[in-house]
This record gives sequence, C-alpha cells and structure tokens, in this order.
Amino acid sequence: MASVQQASPASGGVHTVGPVARDAPSIVPLQVKAAVEGAAEMTAERIVVLDVGDVLAITDWFIIASAPNVRRVRRIAELMESHVKAAGGAGPIRTEGLDEAHWVLLDFGEFVAHIFHEPTREYYDLERLWSDVPRHEFD
Repeated sequence: MASVQQASPASGGVHTVGPVARDAPSIVPLQVKAAVEGAAEMTAERIVVLDVGDVLAITDWFIIASAPNVRRVRRIAELMESHVKAAGGAGPIRTEGLDEAHWVLLDFGEFVAHIFHEPTREYYDLERLWSDVPRHEFD
C-alpha cells in the first residue's frame, strides 16, 4: 500500500501523511487513489497528484507519473483504467497518446492522468507549471 506525502507552497517541503487505504478518509477521491494504485502496481516512477480544482475549470485533479520505456507507459495506463473501474468508476472519457506512448493522457472527467516516458516528462515539467497548487506525492 502506498503512503502519501503532502507538500504545500507555504510549507516549502514535503511531509509524510501516512499509509493510504481505500477506506481511509482523505481529500484525495477514491477513484484518484485507485488510479494511483494501478500506476504503483506497475512501479510507475514519481507519482504525483495535483489538486487543480481551484485554478482549472475542466478537472479537479491531475495525476502525473512516468516510466523509463514506452511499453511500461502503456501498461501503467491500462492498469490505471482497470483499477478505476474496479473502484466503481467509469473508463476514461478520452484517451490520447497511447500509440506512441511518450505522453499518455487519460481523461476521467473528475481527474486527468498524465503518464510520461521519463524524457518527455522532464521536457514538459508539468509539476513546475502547476507548482502553486496542493500536491500529494505517492511512494
């Protein structure tokens, strides 16, 4: 089971909140946690959840994860989808980038998952672009 760390711009640091269980009360929604569990199952790297709901009208959460090769990027996307469905959610409304798998986007409505091939993640650096929103890191 993954544990979650929270960082806020005001604190300037990351601190461990503790283990995340499916039934544990948390501000991170169940289906977002399920997607994170799917990514972690395939050992996705640097899993981050950004709470973008206050600054973005189209979704409430971003999940960002990466993998060292495109085959693993595809598998992470598949596992995220299956874990969300197992948690009672629907499949993604829209999927992009699965063919090349350098940046796969899964739009579940309430949240959007971005799964990157590691060099592509470094290039676009979404965490820097959204550095002013609450952040949850899973390890």
